[in-house]
Amino acid sequence: MSRFLFVVPPLTGHTNPTVSVGRELMARGHDAAWVAHREVVEPLLPPGARLIPVSESLSADLVGHITERARGLRGASAFKFLWEEFLRPLAYSMVPGVHAAVDEFRPDVLLVDQQALAGALVARQRGIVWATSATTSAEFADPYAHLPRLGEWVVNNLRQFQRDFGVSEADAARGDLRFSEHLVLVFSTKALVGAAREFPPHYQFVGPSFVGRVERLDEFPWDWLDDVPRVLVSLGTVNAEAGDRFYATVIEALGGRDLQVILVAPRDRIGTVPSNILVCDHVPQLALLDRVDAVVSHGGHNTVCEALARGLPLVVAPIRDDQPVIAQQVVDAGAGVRVRFGRVRPRDLVAAVDEVLTRPCYREAAARIRASFESAGGAAAAAQLLETLAC
Repeated sequence: MSRFLFVVPPLTGHTNPTVSVGRELMARGHDAAWVAHREVVEPLLPPGARLIPVSESLSADLVGHITERARGLRGASAFKFLWEEFLRPLAYSMVPGVHAAVDEFRPDVLLVDQQALAGALVARQRGIVWATSATTSAEFADPYAHLPRLGEWVVNNLRQFQRDFGVSEADAARGDLRFSEHLVLVFSTKALVGAAREFPPHYQFVGPSFVGRVERLDEFPWDWLDDVPRVLVSLGTVNAEAGDRFYATVIEALGGRDLQVILVAPRDRIGTVPSNILVCDHVPQLALLDRVDAVVSHGGHNTVCEALARGLPLVVAPIRDDQPVIAQQVVDAGAGVRVRFGRVRPRDLVAAVDEVLTRPCYREAAARIRASFESAGGAAAAAQLLETLAC
């Protein structure tokens, strides 16, 4: 038996893939625990899972506040805001808690999310073998190719973070904290990321990891679904409050048409809607994806992968951060159409949805990506690779 410690940020999309991997490791007889912010992460873990809490200085309310302040930011401004207001404070605040969790749990291997930089720092300081949990594939598409100064700015921030915790200049420059030198688990495949780029052998593309995720099926009115094309519209867990204009466009564009729309949005922000649109605060997304024909998404990595894992074509309307990169991956793979989140008009959205619903090429491309996900192995493949690190 080996001991695996998962270090994750207070973000649903970055925690969920580790839950499936943790379940798989525990089923194989290993011990697993999470070090994270209790308020956000504990509800996402399976019953009985061990959570070692860190400082709650970045609570769900603060994450929401940061998200609110980020509204309207795009491109490099949004990226720098993410680092300065969230990732960097998160890294500094988590270091003591991760050290304490290592002392308490004594792990053989750490699995560290790319946005939980404290885990990588502590692993290197303590000489513990560690792997990167890459829950978004944006970093593997060379996102700084056209913004080299932004890439240099990130690297300088990572080095300063290490120096502030006593790491020597030479050691701080030794490697990028976002990418383990032992193992990088990419929860995607080259069919989506792009096969042209070469990666080191310790970069392993295992496909999405969402087997075993617990959902409440009773929170959705399944008998509402009818025998017509169905479209799920979701902006993810941290973008919903920014979507008022987009929601209005969806309602105007798709209301009254010969299809059903499940719109995931704050119901208190939505007025009266046509009878073919159902507004839900939350949905059991994995189960619902088995019952729809297409997805309209902000381009969040998890929603995109969950849709493609079912061979569903997408309309992607990226907002910020890694979403434009993910959206372009979908388009380049032929599995969807991209629209402009802040400027899409009803007729544009209608055209995009009709395109993916009626032209077989999008569903065929999505099916190819689904096949690549299935062959990559998912949580089981990730667990097996982590086991090799513990040997």
